[in-house]
Amino acid sequence: MPKTNPALQTTLRITEIFHSLQGESTRVGLPTVFIRLTGCPLRCGYCDTSYAFSGGESLSIASILERVAAFATTTVCVTGGEPLAQKNCLTLLSALCDAGYSVSLETSGALPIAAVDTRVARIVDIKTPGSGEAEKNHWENLGDLRAGDEVKFVLCDEADYQWAKDMLREHRLTQACTVLFSPVHGGLDPTQLAEWILRDRLPVRMQLQLHKYLWDNARGK
Repeated sequence: MPKTNPALQTTLRITEIFHSLQGESTRVGLPTVFIRLTGCPLRCGYCDTSYAFSGGESLSIASILERVAAFATTTVCVTGGEPLAQKNCLTLLSALCDAGYSVSLETSGALPIAAVDTRVARIVDIKTPGSGEAEKNHWENLGDLRAGDEVKFVLCDEADYQWAKDMLREHRLTQACTVLFSPVHGGLDPTQLAEWILRDRLPVRMQLQLHKYLWDNARGK
């Protein structure tokens, strides 16, 4: 009989696993299976997934893979909460890659990303002052960025925009990877953000949260 991989019996706390369209990043619009892990050490003022702070169910990686396979979709996004707050997230990411999925990780940027499997596209937030959590940024992550990664700024107002511009210049972020600017949904006017980007000729990609325009803020979408 074939040996069972003991790593697949490792468990994580999972809030939900669902199939939807990717609403953010350069993968926007792609049918994607989302694995939302439970727990987050941050409390951003605009957070729209506070239901993932606690609760959930304990699932083995084998069970997670089985649920993901049922959707017959090749693209998977591991998100939260803050997925890296669970140490076994690293094992899950590698298992998904081993299973042949195209995998992305959405992380708050507050925890180290260096140990994440190199096959994973890392979508790393840089928390702005308007988020209320800018002091939690793990700045060492910027030195670990690769071309396939993405950096995201969620902007609350013009002060956040100016701050993000400074970060672009100081850390030469657009030379490292794709940089995304996103307005807080229902907060910063998207047209205003677009005008600022064009005025300042920033080499960034503006993004809106597609899923919110399609399904508002419904869970599982």
